Amino acid sequence: MSDVTAIQNLVQKQKALKAEVAKVIVGQDEVVNQIVLSIFSGGHALLVGVPGLAKTLMVNTISQALGLDFKRIQFTPDLMPSDILGSEILDESRTFKFIKGPIFSNIILADEINRTPPKTQAALLEAMQEKSVTIAGQHYKLALPFFVLATQNPIEQEGTYPLPEAQLDRFMFAIKLDYPSFAEEVQVVKSTTTDFSAKVDSLFTAEEIIEFQHLIRRIPVADNVIEYAVTLVSKTRPDNPLATDFIKNYLDWGAGPRASQNLILAAKTHAALNGKYSPDIEDVQAVATGILRHRIIKNYKADAEGISEEMIIKKLF
Repeated sequence: MSDVTAIQNLVQKQKALKAEVAKVIVGQDEVVNQIVLSIFSGGHALLVGVPGLAKTLMVNTISQALGLDFKRIQFTPDLMPSDILGSEILDESRTFKFIKGPIFSNIILADEINRTPPKTQAALLEAMQEKSVTIAGQHYKLALPFFVLATQNPIEQEGTYPLPEAQLDRFMFAIKLDYPSFAEEVQVVKSTTTDFSAKVDSLFTAEEIIEFQHLIRRIPVADNVIEYAVTLVSKTRPDNPLATDFIKNYLDWGAGPRASQNLILAAKTHAALNGKYSPDIEDVQAVATGILRHRIIKNYKADAEGISEEMIIKKLF
């Protein structure tokens, strides 16, 4: 199958995927879009929102529709790294045997990831970056495709540990969930207070998803689009000559090179899902907020004046 036909096929399949998800999830189109973007780009996503906005249900529904193996890890203050990665036990013949933890799955839902101390959060780092884990000196490859979709309650809530910058940077997208509109909430209440439960069909195989990820990496990108993405990221760094006074005033820290890579990968995916064969500057702008939101660090002045990350990113354009 040629790449052109494959892109047309991807457009059809992602429409069907969204239709399956919509059987269970009311509204939240932009959130579903960004999760789908990160999955076909081969990245991880962090969902940020208050409890009760169906974050867990959304991830569960999407993994069912993708036909992938799914495990949920509930992060708590007493969770240990071995609860995620697995551990070695002595069997009857007195030899060590490795029992795999829930990380050995295609989609990991790290629920309330900021409720666990940094030592346990760090257990995900190697898996997210290298797609492998090292336990007791043994190296284990994870089955592909592999995604971490993490949920996080806003930091202001009690009993949370902020995610370290190194870990945040490994998430391709940080996706903000808002409360549903009045009409959507009415629909949610109607659909969840009856005996009916929708059945979600599996539309993909693991091999198909890997093939689509390779297809997206093969999409050509014009030099001016790559230069635009790198310029956008450079502008977020207060000590960079490209940074404006606005950025110098309100940001302590800008985004690293991973942001530039992710902007281009996500722009390729955004173009492909919209039936285009190469991304342009509009595609980079369409994905920029989700990719830069968690990679820029505001200063106290921005907080005092109520300036959000989204406002800062809009100024970059």
